[in-house]
Amino acid sequence: MYAITGATGHVGGATAQALLTAGAPVRVIVRDPGKAQQWSDLGAEVAVADLTDRTALAAALVGCRGAFVMLPTVATFTGADHRGMADSIAAAVAASDVPHVVMLSSVGAELPDGTGPIRWLHHLENRLRESGVLLTAIRAPHFQEKVESVLDAVTGTGTYPVFGDSADVAIPMVATQDVGAAAARALTLPPAVSEVVDLAAPSYTERQVAELLGAMLGRAVDVVTLPRPSWHDALVSAAVPPLLADELIALYDADNRGVLRPCGDRRERCTTELEDTLRRVVRTATTAG
Repeated sequence: MYAITGATGHVGGATAQALLTAGAPVRVIVRDPGKAQQWSDLGAEVAVADLTDRTALAAALVGCRGAFVMLPTVATFTGADHRGMADSIAAAVAASDVPHVVMLSSVGAELPDGTGPIRWLHHLENRLRESGVLLTAIRAPHFQEKVESVLDAVTGTGTYPVFGDSADVAIPMVATQDVGAAAARALTLPPAVSEVVDLAAPSYTERQVAELLGAMLGRAVDVVTLPRPSWHDALVSAAVPPLLADELIALYDADNRGVLRPCGDRRERCTTELEDTLRRVVRTATTAG
């Protein structure tokens, strides 16, 4: 049995689906019981636990040969709240005696600070190592699905905002379905010792993303590179809470400084092209609309 947290999100859902498709037994851990039925219908066990409730989470992990864990960014949480949630996850892992944990991490998680939300993943990686569990930390680059956060601006005003010095720097972007597939493989093939796995993915510029998106939507898209002093107001005006806006700005700064680089024990190649992901994102948005 493999326990999966975050199954209602992109990566956790892709991990659970990949395991079920391979015929592996899966227990999804959800916070909201109302979101359990879809997984029951697919043949998964369901456990209800909040990641901040270490007792309930430990109970949900008991008896599993491996677990996939992730630390969600909660808009209303402070940095201390996120670190507390990381502590809860690590304590639950230790109490459950689950032998192997696959964790969704990020490039830059080896850095203790100066990386915005990534530093919370640094904290969780270390807490899990301290627990003594066999750990596979999967460090992902940018998600291709990040375009979802600017889709309203593109469809509404025809603008594609870029929080950076240039829209023409190519960076790796990975599809979350590839991340989930990598996590599922890691769960079923645990390493002999704990390791950090960097995901290598196709690279694109923000301008290429905007052009592909515009072609799929059938409209012109204006790429707007926002000056650094305007980032906070731009994020807050897009309904991002001020504290989270500050964290995202620190992340953008780290990205612009070029400090978010792969440095794990090995690399795993991901192959899904951006065009495939954007087509799926646009189709989903159009259907929902």
